[in-house]
Amino acid sequence: MTLAEKLLSKKAGRPVKPGEFLLLEPDVVLANDITAPLAIKEFREHGGKRVKYPERVVLVPDHFTPNKDIKSASQVKLMREFAKEQGIEKFFEIGRMGIEHVLLPEEGLVKSGDLVVGADSHTCTYGALGAFATGVGSTDIAGFFLTGKVWLRVPESIKVHLTGSFKEMVTAKDLILKLISILGVDGANYKALEFLGPGVANISMDGRFTVSNMAIEAGGKAGIFPVDENTIQYERERGIEVEPMFPDESATYVREISIDLSTLEPQVAYPFLPSNVKDVTEAEKERIRIDQVVIGSCTNGRIEDLRLAAEILKGRTVAPHVRCIVIPGSQRVLKQAIKEGLVDVFLEANCVVSTPTCGPCLGGHMGVLAEGEVAVSTTNRNFVGRMGHPSSKVFLASPAVAAASAVKGYIADPRRL
Repeated sequence: MTLAEKLLSKKAGRPVKPGEFLLLEPDVVLANDITAPLAIKEFREHGGKRVKYPERVVLVPDHFTPNKDIKSASQVKLMREFAKEQGIEKFFEIGRMGIEHVLLPEEGLVKSGDLVVGADSHTCTYGALGAFATGVGSTDIAGFFLTGKVWLRVPESIKVHLTGSFKEMVTAKDLILKLISILGVDGANYKALEFLGPGVANISMDGRFTVSNMAIEAGGKAGIFPVDENTIQYERERGIEVEPMFPDESATYVREISIDLSTLEPQVAYPFLPSNVKDVTEAEKERIRIDQVVIGSCTNGRIEDLRLAAEILKGRTVAPHVRCIVIPGSQRVLKQAIKEGLVDVFLEANCVVSTPTCGPCLGGHMGVLAEGEVAVSTTNRNFVGRMGHPSSKVFLASPAVAAASAVKGYIADPRRL
């Protein structure tokens, strides 16, 4: 069996095969301030009185928080009152909150072996732990509220065989951008991406979260890593004991892709697709002038990301015409960044440091782009109008490339500062 098949077989209580439809009880169900209100509305309209398993529900208002206007405040108020009414204790608001896909793993709310569904497409992030985690619609969440179950189809899997280790200033973000450029944005539609091979051991847990997070940008249903020693240690630090999990050697994959990590260069995804990727050396030659840099998000808002950005920004300042916004992924990440002096580095470099929020990633707030503006962002999507005005442009990159670009004022190679 593949990793996906093993995880779903465990939940089904029997061996499963690709193409089967399953009705399963997930271990964790997630919704945010955009998707939860829709789910609550559907729950009410279908006669819902009590949520089937309130202890499995996690509600995280993170997209428009701190509330940017009356509408967003009303959305969160609805969530807050629903959580209280239904006895949902895992409601994380300002002061306790984080960007949902950073918060849940660090709080130990998701773990290896879990089946996780979330009304957010980047729920696939938790595959880094060896969980089957996937995004669903708000009506699916309403269905869970009512019945305690969700349905899904067992996906086929694509094997991504990794060897080698990253060179200096090359990161997991560069790996996933390269893979998306190979697959295209629909090359893994309703398939699980499984990251295997000796190179996996050389990718940190923070890096694995970045890779799994963007599996959806290739159409992937899930992005799953094996449960190896790195995973076991990460879980143990959170008081969770898990067993190793790898696919069987005889597992069947619909496609196999091999990538030597040591051959990768820093990558940049051009507008308007995450698959429209070039090496940073090519991008730098074009001297693409930028107006804004965003370092953060559920893709690259973890402590490892902030350390890398601070390493480049230390002793330097952001170009005068550039706005650089740093967004730690959670309160815990922010606290650690303060402790390590990273926040001082950012402030001395003329960056602004935000409370944890999705904010600018979806053109919500805390960094919306005006007409014709150009941004380099460590986020996960660069579709038309993604971060603001339809004529604005977003280039996706790693924290290293983003920080170097903030200093230079154009897309820059961090190895050439």
